[in-house]
Amino acid sequence: MSDVVDMTLDEVRAALSPGIASNAAFDGWTGDALEMAAEAGGIDRDVARLAFAGGAVAMIDAWFDSVDRAMVEAVSVEQVRAMKIRQRIQALVEARLAVLAPEREALRRALAVLAMPQNVGAATRLGWRSVDTIWRHAGDTATDYNHYTKRTILLGVYAATVSVFLNDDSEGHADTRAFLARRIDGIMQFEKLKAGVLRRAEYRPSLSRFIGRLRYPAI
Repeated sequence: MSDVVDMTLDEVRAALSPGIASNAAFDGWTGDALEMAAEAGGIDRDVARLAFAGGAVAMIDAWFDSVDRAMVEAVSVEQVRAMKIRQRIQALVEARLAVLAPEREALRRALAVLAMPQNVGAATRLGWRSVDTIWRHAGDTATDYNHYTKRTILLGVYAATVSVFLNDDSEGHADTRAFLARRIDGIMQFEKLKAGVLRRAEYRPSLSRFIGRLRYPAI
């Protein structure tokens, strides 16, 4: 009991978020779901309410954070290093979905909450955090525009994959995994095309350089 009493609010959020998600499948992301999780975890209800003063979005935020951490733990650094980049991304997304699989109804309700107009900013922030975690664990160190394009593209792929996942009753979510693989293949083809275009652009005649030479011919 002393360990529970000494918990920080961050530790309370981490401890309660999985239980809240389990309850949210039936009771929604509500105070009732929070209080039941607190009672099951032996945490004072007032402390639990203080930890999640932001309401439903705060609960979902903490749950998604716990899912991201579980995803990273499921795919070790050693495993990541042994994979090609497309395999890394696919493995991490699949690991995240595997963590979410037992709580698909809670996820469905969470997305409904985040789709509300007042929560669009939070939804974007949480989605970006997840895809950033995936890319960083995959070894991405880009700091230029590629940092943003990679995450933007993956966010679109992940959102589309989740839509399939929520209604996928195939064994082992095989349909979702196949959909994800096709989308990642499409990204890889696009990246190859983009790289080819950029390489060709390096050797393309520059109009500005040509005009400059007319104005300032080499002596």
